[in-house]
Formats: sequence, structure tokens, C-alpha cells
Amino acid sequence: MTEADFAFLRDYLRKRSGLSLGAEKRYLVESRLTPVCRRFNIATLTDLVGTLRVSREGTLEKAVVEAMTTNETFFFRDRAPFDLFRDVLLPKAIAARSPQRRLRIWSAAASTGQEPYSLAMMIQEAAAQLAGWQIEIVGTDLSTEVLEKARLGLYSHFEVQRGLPVQLLVKHFTQVGEQWRISPSLAGMVSFRPLNLLNPFEHLGQFDIVYCRNVLIYFDAPTKTDVLERIAKTLAPDGALLLGAAETVIGLTEALVPDPQHRGLYRQAAAAGRTAVPHRLASGF
Repeated sequence: MTEADFAFLRDYLRKRSGLSLGAEKRYLVESRLTPVCRRFNIATLTDLVGTLRVSREGTLEKAVVEAMTTNETFFFRDRAPFDLFRDVLLPKAIAARSPQRRLRIWSAAASTGQEPYSLAMMIQEAAAQLAGWQIEIVGTDLSTEVLEKARLGLYSHFEVQRGLPVQLLVKHFTQVGEQWRISPSLAGMVSFRPLNLLNPFEHLGQFDIVYCRNVLIYFDAPTKTDVLERIAKTLAPDGALLLGAAETVIGLTEALVPDPQHRGLYRQAAAAGRTAVPHRLASGF
């Protein structure tokens, strides 16, 4: 792959997925796109670039973009954002939404489903306080391949061992051969939809809580700003956004501000300062 080929692919991926690759990532492009070449019977990466320059073949474009996306995830990843959901966000939502008895949550980089299913498990732990509520968890991702796995709700022994407490495994999963299938009640709480965050997402509606973790780190600053400002518009006025540990809104947008009491939590700037910290939700989890 020539320098010109690499430059083309960097620009191509940035425009279609937001992925911002540094010059040192050439090896990553080569290792991930070489299998795509084999799949489509393309001899070399230079030939792949030549095809992409002139072709609007959607299947090939999709394969190139999906091959370069990172889908690392596991149940209750990083733990702190889920403790925050249990101890702060869910109790606050129960108090604030009790007249409507409706709660909408968006997992904006759902990958193979572990994040939204982890949230669904925590909601079920609070089932007594949410009887009669309409709960909707929407999981989106750029990759349709990982979303198919998320919809199946079928995980390997290795996957359920990563972050999932054994009592929740026994409670919410059924063993199927050497794999584990998530319960129908949890699966019914989550809907999965393909979505490129570079594209409009107003059609998803308004959300009370948005998890958009470990995806902005792959974007350049203008793309981060654009995505964050559009996410802010999807939030309910008292809604909450959670980002990854290495992500922030500072220096990128004034539409969102950090919550002074909780790291990784952000709120609409107009609503900042009007939130109170609720009591911890009674739960054995």
C-alpha cells in the first residue's frame, strides 16, 4: 500500500464513519482490510483503493467501514457508569418520570449488545419500583454485523465471564450448548437499529439517558463537536449523557456541561445546576 493509498483510505474512512486515523495506524489499515480484499477477490490494497475511487458498490463500502470499526465491549464495562445508573440516574428518573411512567435510554455504540443488556438487567433489579412503566432501551451501532449478534443475544462462555456477575448469569441467561442465551424478558426490553453517528438521528426521538461511551475517541475534534451537539438536542431537558473515561465535552461544545458531582456524566448547559442527587435506590445488586 502506497502513501497515496493510505491517505485516500484515511480520508475515505473519516468521511464515512468519523474514524480519524493517525499516520501510525497504517499497519492497522493493512491488517484489517487485507481480509476484505480476499473476501471480494481483490488482489491488493492498491486495487481496493482503485475500486473505491470509482465504485459506489454499497456492499464493499460497508465491508471496508465495518472492518475498521472497533467493537470491544463486555458486560458492565468499566463498572462506574453502571453504578452511577443504579445509584443516581435511575432513582432520579423514577422520581422525575413518575407522572408519565415512561423512560427512554439510548446506547449509542451498542456493539454486540452487552451495554444495553447490562442496563436492562439493572432495570429489572428495580422492577418493583417500575411496575406499569414503559421502558425503552434503544441500541444503535454502525455495524450491522454486530447488531445481528446483539439481537440474537447469544454469547460465548468467555463473553459472559467478562464483567457479568455469576448471579446475573444464572438469573438472566440459559445455557445453549457451549453458549448462553439472554432471557426473552431482557431481549424484549432492547431494540437494535443500525445508525452511523455522522448521519441525522433526530428520528430516534428524545431520550432521558444516553450512553455514548468509547466512540468519540476515534473522531476528530469537529466531528466530536457535531455529534455532541446533536446528542444534546436529543436529551430531555433534565436528561443525562455518559461518555467514556477518556472522553469529554470540554473544549468541544457549550451545549453540554460536566456534572460537578459525577465524573463522565454530562447534562444540557441550560439545565445545569437544577439537578439534585437522589437517595440510593434500594437494591441487592
